[in-house]
Amino acid sequence: MILDSISIVNYKNILSANADLSPKMNCLLGQNGMGKTNFLDAIHYLAFCRSAHSAIDSQVISHQQDFFMVEGLFHHENGDQETIYCGMKRGQKKHFKRNKKEYKKLSEHIGLLPLVMVSPSDSSIIDGGSEERRKLMDMVIAQYDRAYISALFNYNKALQQRNVLLKMEEEPDEMLMDIWERQMAAEGEIVFAKRQEFVREFVPVFQRIYQRICRSSEEVTIDYVSHGSRGPLLEVIQRDRFKDRAVGYSLHGIHRDDLELKLGGYLMKREGSQGQIKSFAIALKLAQFDFLKRTNSQTTPLLLLDDIFDKLDAERVEQIVKLVSGEEYGQIFITDTNRDHLDQILHNNAFDYRIFSVENGVITPKA
Repeated sequence: MILDSISIVNYKNILSANADLSPKMNCLLGQNGMGKTNFLDAIHYLAFCRSAHSAIDSQVISHQQDFFMVEGLFHHENGDQETIYCGMKRGQKKHFKRNKKEYKKLSEHIGLLPLVMVSPSDSSIIDGGSEERRKLMDMVIAQYDRAYISALFNYNKALQQRNVLLKMEEEPDEMLMDIWERQMAAEGEIVFAKRQEFVREFVPVFQRIYQRICRSSEEVTIDYVSHGSRGPLLEVIQRDRFKDRAVGYSLHGIHRDDLELKLGGYLMKREGSQGQIKSFAIALKLAQFDFLKRTNSQTTPLLLLDDIFDKLDAERVEQIVKLVSGEEYGQIFITDTNRDHLDQILHNNAFDYRIFSVENGVITPKA
């Protein structure tokens, strides 16, 4: 998948931008806070129908403005073109269109434009709560498996309804509780199986990429921890209903799933240095790229690299540069505050590239 051009209006600090893009390497240069990350986030919005950084859609609208709009012209490997539009006025719902036809459900769009974004916030996958690691699984699986999206949505809906019953002062209706528990179990078993399969296939890819970045034999592992492995999920959910009533929410289920990320058999968040943690996070994201490329109808995802060189030693930077410059990667967007790393990438490769200067939300092509 290639993004040929993009138009952005009132997206965070980018009031207006139009850019024709390179099919291979697009470099955005500028100081921190100038809008480089916002440019990448607009591309992310086109792929996932939401910002990577703002949970509330209206927060991406520029200050003192009433709406935002992002439109991208893409083409597939077979030459077919796609025009993707998203826009929203304050106080109204957002609109998402594919080739001028509005989606009935935004979930229908997920996976059309496979994308992986690597950013400084990825360290939260390692040192943050379990929801960050579940999100990592969900972001990948949802891009190639629509049944997963449906099962996860239905599970969360049933979970929410069960939690409402658990919070009631009076004793909840037994039959109604049983209905929501059975739906949680049925949908949760699907989610569990798909996550289990994903982790099994994903880990060897991740290990290979991590060792290439670090050029070491450090043992890194990922263990999937889930209540789904304790037996039939319905029994697991119902087993401690009394405790659930006491705390007012569901203590067991696939909403508590986690990934144990380990270095040398110990949790990375406790043992890893800053460089190891960042390398681990980058390897996770590049493994996502490799995994999506093989599972998403052989479509090469877009790769967005936001300020990835900070806190890495020169050798790791060199290995990452060599890795993403390979033929297996397609269109890449990369941001940095100076040209040192970018010049290293461009000097050692003959592929097509474009450089853009970013200053106070203004995107300017550079020679």
